[in-house]
Amino acid sequence: MPIEPGMTWPEGDEGNFACGGIQARQRAVCVIRRASVEAVGASGGFGSWRHLSGRFFTALSPLGPTPADESWALDHLIEGERALWRRMSGPDRRHAVGVARDTVRLLGPAEPRQEVIAAALLHDVGKVESSLGTFARVAVTLAAIALGRARLLRWAGEPSGNGRRSWRARVGLYLTHDRLGAEMLEHAGSQALTVSWALEHHLAPERWSVDATIGAALKAADGD
Repeated sequence: MPIEPGMTWPEGDEGNFACGGIQARQRAVCVIRRASVEAVGASGGFGSWRHLSGRFFTALSPLGPTPADESWALDHLIEGERALWRRMSGPDRRHAVGVARDTVRLLGPAEPRQEVIAAALLHDVGKVESSLGTFARVAVTLAAIALGRARLLRWAGEPSGNGRRSWRARVGLYLTHDRLGAEMLEHAGSQALTVSWALEHHLAPERWSVDATIGAALKAADGD
């Protein structure tokens, strides 16, 4: 379901997530998240305590990657992916470079294909849609771990029709960053593996469609 300019959605009873009467892009996001409420119940967890603690302390510094790492990352992304990369915060880009470098090391000796490195760099790109800061992300992740992602999504609500996003809606966007990221990467022209890993990186290994060796390296490199 790529998000295209001017796209429309059918009206009707949308259950707890009423998506009619809002702008096309917001409605697309709403439909993705509404579908996610049912999907995430059986999809596994949402991060881990170990991953959360590691990300929290590294995210306290606002710095991005070094110029050399930034150049290396851009060299492994296609044009559409570079635009998404530049939307990510400095700490998120710095973390992503670390994940990509560790993925290369774990899969060595030959450098992995471009789409594998892109998957490492952009697996969390969907988080940009929520615009949540470090402390808000920690709070939401803790709640998702404690209460379950599906339960928190039912509370989250939907994007508002006036273009502004409520706190609840932003929480919902963050909780579905995997599905949103996959949509964004598909629209950017990413390879199938890059799109699939954005969608599947919180799933249990038996639910991956990507090669198990590649998925295991990407997962271990992310510290999740």
